[in-house]
Amino acid sequence: MRAAWQRLLAHLRRLAVVEEATAAVEFALILPIMLLVYVGSVEASIAITTDRKVQSVAGALGDLVARSDTTIPMATLLDYFQAAEGIMTPYPTSELLQTVTQVRVLSDGTASVVWSWQYEHGNMGPGAHEAGSAFSLPGPMTTIARDDSKPTYVIVSEGSYSHTPLFGFIFNQPINLYRENFLMPRFGGNITVN
Repeated sequence: MRAAWQRLLAHLRRLAVVEEATAAVEFALILPIMLLVYVGSVEASIAITTDRKVQSVAGALGDLVARSDTTIPMATLLDYFQAAEGIMTPYPTSELLQTVTQVRVLSDGTASVVWSWQYEHGNMGPGAHEAGSAFSLPGPMTTIARDDSKPTYVIVSEGSYSHTPLFGFIFNQPINLYRENFLMPRFGGNITVN
């Protein structure tokens, strides 16, 4: 029994001074952490890029509508939605919802919806905001838009997107992205859609 014990102690002493496999053991210990950080950074960068694209979609849609003179034909508005949707490339557009709304601002600062249209999955229809309903603009936008002599108009463009993580290891729930832009019509007046 004593001999077996001494042999075990001898093996343990030799193991303590052996350094041949140290790097392999250290690599095996740190590899899961490195992979977790790598996959997490890839997921985060894709989510940030997608969020920037949603911001660009909302901005482009609002800018195209705000550049219109007085009337936008329905076919042209549909083209605006489709052009803005192209910004999402290479990400799928099945989860993208675009809404554009014209809001009238009176001299007392109250705002109401004039018209609203949305586009999703290739279909255009009435937007989420009902014509004539009150609309809550941010305070600074109301201040900029308000004119004591006449009603003014604001184009509100919205983009929302449900981003599903690529791998699902780090983030495993869909991330709802939402962006909103406020623009004044370039020619200052009411824009109608027909």
